[in-house]
Amino acid sequence: MTTFVCGLTLVRHGETQYNKDGLLQGQSVDLPLSEIGLQQAKAAGEFLKHVHFSHVFVSDMLRAQETAQTITEVNSSCSGLQLMCDPLLKEISFGIAEGGPMQAVKEMAAAAGQVFPGFTPPGGETQEQVRLRFVQFWGKMLQKIGSDLQTEPNDGYCPLLPEASAVQGDDIAMCKLPLHALLVSHGAYMCVAVRHLVRELGCTLPQGSDEAKMFALSPNAGISHFILTLRKDGGGVEVLGVHCQFINKRVDEGTSCYDQ
Repeated sequence: MTTFVCGLTLVRHGETQYNKDGLLQGQSVDLPLSEIGLQQAKAAGEFLKHVHFSHVFVSDMLRAQETAQTITEVNSSCSGLQLMCDPLLKEISFGIAEGGPMQAVKEMAAAAGQVFPGFTPPGGETQEQVRLRFVQFWGKMLQKIGSDLQTEPNDGYCPLLPEASAVQGDDIAMCKLPLHALLVSHGAYMCVAVRHLVRELGCTLPQGSDEAKMFALSPNAGISHFILTLRKDGGGVEVLGVHCQFINKRVDEGTSCYDQ
């Protein structure tokens, strides 16, 4: 049995033309980043360039892959590291609303006595379907991290990894974790994922944050950082604790985590 700490950094993809125009992309519209989106991804890459990533997971959609590639190409720890593309990380399906204006689906939700996000257009995924998709990915991610963990022969706490209390509340410390997963995905999907971390796994919030802020839509290329305390026992990995250091951080070009 081995207890260890792992960093988890979530990044939403950079802007696309549809984002700029206020149109829903979902799964059926697979656009590249706009020029602004590429700049946003480069700014995120600059912020994260000193972070040692051991794993990179990315949606199989083009806008997320371009964001991940832009981030990792300036990070020396990612040299030779495989980007693991997973369709479980793709954006929510918005059914018949995809390709149309965001305002139209909000009006559709209001007519049904509901609000968006949270409303499921005809043919789209429900929030619970998306949550279960994230749970499936989460299990795969933990299994991969656990299988790659290098520990001493004796059972106990992995000596190479810091205590969770030593890294909570310190942005710079995110650069120092030797085991750290980068996850690049989509705005609505990440809202569901973060809600699961808080409501189901008991994630503690950053100082001064509340659930409204935690569950808000991330800006394009917004960054969130979590500390996971995990225990590997046999072939499985158990989550002992989750702490959010910061949520939906918008970074400026030319800044890094060492500047915070």
